[in-house]
Amino acid sequence: MADPSAVTAPATNTPATDPLVIGGRSFRSRLMTGTGKYPSLQAMQASLQSSGCEIVTVAVRRVQTQAAGHEGLMEAIDWSRIWMLPNTAGCATAEEAIRVARLGRELAKLAGQEDNTFVKLEVIPDARHLLPDPIGTLEAAEQLVREGFTVLPYINADPLLAKRLEDVGCATVMPLGSPIGSGQGIRNAANIALIIDNATVPVVVDAGIGVPSEAAQAMEMGADALLINSAIALAGDPPAMARAMALACEAGRSARRAGRLPMRADASASSPLQGRVGT
Repeated sequence: MADPSAVTAPATNTPATDPLVIGGRSFRSRLMTGTGKYPSLQAMQASLQSSGCEIVTVAVRRVQTQAAGHEGLMEAIDWSRIWMLPNTAGCATAEEAIRVARLGRELAKLAGQEDNTFVKLEVIPDARHLLPDPIGTLEAAEQLVREGFTVLPYINADPLLAKRLEDVGCATVMPLGSPIGSGQGIRNAANIALIIDNATVPVVVDAGIGVPSEAAQAMEMGADALLINSAIALAGDPPAMARAMALACEAGRSARRAGRLPMRADASASSPLQGRVGT
């Protein structure tokens, strides 16, 4: 007979009961991944499988031009299971980004996703630091929203810009943790926290995460999802790192929903003081 005093963990906060919703579409996984920088297509395929991700971003320009590492990419991914997130990487102006976004929509259709209007909007004129252009991003977002796109803009951790993008109809905001591919982690936590506190759309931390502890940190802060590419693709064992990032993402989300121990200025004994020997 079961012990009635035994504590049973509640069946809450599972991917099925805690979905990520973007543009009216639900996803079980809160980890998005990319397709660049992998040592091989086989490593990419194994990593996508290990991560359990359901959204994968694809650089439209690189696929179209068959850039190194992108040959056969479209055929290597099971698009019946993975939702494509075309991105406008390589675009330096709003006009370029709008044009590439339209091409991305056609690319998704070729993958069999006729109703896919998602685009990860990147407007990056700075080739050295790869920091996004706030003005160009806002201009492109306004036009793409008018054209019916589900826009996920990549931005600096600017709370005012994030709110403006939300106001014009973006489906998410995607503040960077630190520069793309730098592995510096969450360098602007205070601003990201402000974005999270003020947003009514999902906040996806994108860029800079290097290790699973940083992924967990972003989710503990209240981020709704993460996009991680370089930290997985450039790891010594990409599939193993993909799995580690997925676990960190889940752990951080669970911790956020559970509620952390309040911080105190002084100590608080874990054991009761009553009933001690000699008292």
